[in-house]
Amino acid sequence: MDSKSESNPILSICIPTYNRAAFIGETLESIIPQLDDDVEILIVDGASKDNTEDVVRQYIMKETRIRYIRLPTKGGLDQDYDKSVQLAYGNYCWLFSDDDILKPGAVNAVKSAINEEYDLVVVNAEMRTRDLSKRLVKKHIATDENKKYGPDDMEDLFIDSAEYLMYIGAIVIRRSIWLSRERELYYGTDFVHVGMIFQSPLPGSSLIISEPYIIIRYGNSQWIPRSFDIWMFKWPKLIWSLKHISSEAKQSVCRREPWRSLRTLAAERSRGSYNIQTYYRYFSALHMNRLWKTFAWLIACFPRKIFIGVHYCYNRTS
Repeated sequence: MDSKSESNPILSICIPTYNRAAFIGETLESIIPQLDDDVEILIVDGASKDNTEDVVRQYIMKETRIRYIRLPTKGGLDQDYDKSVQLAYGNYCWLFSDDDILKPGAVNAVKSAINEEYDLVVVNAEMRTRDLSKRLVKKHIATDENKKYGPDDMEDLFIDSAEYLMYIGAIVIRRSIWLSRERELYYGTDFVHVGMIFQSPLPGSSLIISEPYIIIRYGNSQWIPRSFDIWMFKWPKLIWSLKHISSEAKQSVCRREPWRSLRTLAAERSRGSYNIQTYYRYFSALHMNRLWKTFAWLIACFPRKIFIGVHYCYNRTS
């Protein structure tokens, strides 16, 4: 279903979604009052099995600047974000999430930035609890003023923003640049946007907006059950595949193989993402030092509460 004929807005707020009926309404309510005639919302539904479509339809009936496209099958996070850019009408695409909130003034701030012809705009965010009742992080990128980067400053941009850019909702990118790059190369990474930005230098300038115009729901990500695989393998593999970024810059963001650190495994055990099933899946057949494998196995076997206490004490004293 596509409720709007093709036009030429300056900005498309692209929201791929899957089974988010409980949250997407609140997201839309934070965006709709900020819409102008040159801004559209594009929702690409990866064949949700809940009543996400019913929720979205209620907003489409009242707001003509929303387009809703339901895909026949679930394509995956990276594929659906790429699909949303392909289907967008705007000159720029804001790759937003389906459960977070835009603060008042966010859209105008982004429009002001893209009117300056930046290729990329990174919008800062604060983090709150899942129910949004308590603020956990005031500002993800700790800068008191907007930061500008030229085409020769991509490594500085990478160092300043890569860790934050694990969160895709911060990205506003010129659509023509996105479509000109190798996209399928990053399908399955869960971070297609990071690969798209840093696979080669951007031709124009980039901007980080200091003001946290986004509110992120902490702990609500759909990939939390896959977090060990993502943080120990997928994210490092992606970061270290970027040919135009130096090893020193990559190392400042993440180690090439973070799972080799027993302290890291202990921290993951304290979070609940590492256990004996995880050990057998990733490490039992791995050719590693026998002593390392023994300790990795022991960490996986010991009760999680032991490592929660150790991790807490270490953080208090470090």
